[in-house]
Amino acid sequence: MTAIPAQRPGRRITGMSAVLLPFDAAGGVDWAAFAAGVERTAAAGLVPAVNMDTGYGPSLDPATRAEVLRVTAAALAGTEAVPGWSFVAGAHVDDPGPAFDPGAHRAALAEVAAAGGVPILFPSAGLAGLPDDEVAGAHAAAAGAVDRMLAFELGRQFHPLGRIWSLATYAAVLEVPQVVGAKHSSLRRGPEWERLAVRDERRPGFLVLTGNDLAIDMVRWGSDYLLGLSTFAPDAFARRDRLWAAGDAGALEVDDALQALGAVSFRDPVPAYRHDAALAWCHRGWAATDRVHPGGPTRPDGEADLVATLLRRLDDVVAAAGG
Repeated sequence: MTAIPAQRPGRRITGMSAVLLPFDAAGGVDWAAFAAGVERTAAAGLVPAVNMDTGYGPSLDPATRAEVLRVTAAALAGTEAVPGWSFVAGAHVDDPGPAFDPGAHRAALAEVAAAGGVPILFPSAGLAGLPDDEVAGAHAAAAGAVDRMLAFELGRQFHPLGRIWSLATYAAVLEVPQVVGAKHSSLRRGPEWERLAVRDERRPGFLVLTGNDLAIDMVRWGSDYLLGLSTFAPDAFARRDRLWAAGDAGALEVDDALQALGAVSFRDPVPAYRHDAALAWCHRGWAATDRVHPGGPTRPDGEADLVATLLRRLDDVVAAAGG
């Protein structure tokens, strides 16, 4: 049986939000709506994260990923929602085989850094093929291209090359100086609690970024976050974070309403949460359509009404919570 660790009320939370990449009626990227989403995220006080799974990063071609970086940098114009963090962006290597190519991974990281962002290294065939005891060394080899980066443990429900490391491998990656944090997306509390304990013991400033959209309250135990769910309502997430830092129990009410939205949107098939996000953006008037990337899974008829109901409840709770 796993014991429940102590919570950490009053802690200031660092929030990062994976921004949806919206599509227009013709099936192309709606760049204006995307740029507005980046601006909205930063204005709420969250760090925009682009070319993530929510932004279809693994499915985009290199030219489109590069345009995402350009549009993001232009939308932010050097502003920082969180000091030292303009934006985060997925660094992708479209390698064809299992051999790890350090140069390709360094180039992917450097591209993001050159655009003004902090890269987060996405799964690749090369990384997936490495034995556990070589994962940290591979990150160290790639990290030489940048001053800082984020690592990424990602379950296969999100990415076919995803991998959740052993705790020993996580501890080894944590020791790479340029790796200043790691996103953990197992959708399980236990492994994340273990990582928090290792972080607290070995490198207290390291960011454990929860990717658990089914348990967004992991911030109560010391995680920060990089979530896709937050693109549905960045203002509400920021309000929850401020209330928690103030020791206000209203944080729990907002958290409950957000989690109801997460429980619906991140049900199987999990990748269809991006359609729920598009429905949320349409409901808010942030996007003109609920189209997803070609080939992306969608939800059944009636989903728009369900998402709208949950958003209305969230709005009512946030308004009542104050802060």
